[in-house]
Amino acid sequence: MVESTDEELMIQFIQGNEPAFDALFARHAPHVQAFLGRIVHDPALAEDLLQATFFSMVRSRDRWRTGLKVAPWIFSIAANSARDALRHRARWQADDAPLLTMPAPESQAGDPALARRLESALALLPLPQREAVVLHHVLEWSFEEMAAALGGNATTMRVRAHRGFTRLRELLADLRPAKEG
Repeated sequence: MVESTDEELMIQFIQGNEPAFDALFARHAPHVQAFLGRIVHDPALAEDLLQATFFSMVRSRDRWRTGLKVAPWIFSIAANSARDALRHRARWQADDAPLLTMPAPESQAGDPALARRLESALALLPLPQREAVVLHHVLEWSFEEMAAALGGNATTMRVRAHRGFTRLRELLADLRPAKEG
């Protein structure tokens, strides 16, 4: 049996086929939640934003057009939800110190201390760089896919990812073994 493409499932969903939505959710929700978790650094908020993302997808399904890639469209909705949530949280929190001490998601359980250091370093990046690092270096998206999801162009995404990754290396420099001379 041949599995339906995202685009085929989206067309079916627009036509009222609810199982097509369930298939899209099952296919994309884990990646969207991982992305949101790394952007907002709060597992409960990431779960709420995941639900909001797919709810927005349902509400705006008529705006999706044939030929438009589904995954970048979903991630665009997720990124906008995360930005709104972070702006809202910034208005209500005097400082962001709690963001830097949030535990890493359970899925990064190899070395919990290292995972917390990485999450803390990610939290220090400006949001556009954080999004680019997560999408490119963690989820392995191309710069073209990132541009489609976040708006902009591939060159801008490449620069953001490079600057973000460079800053992460600086922030985590003490974790690298000393060079032998």
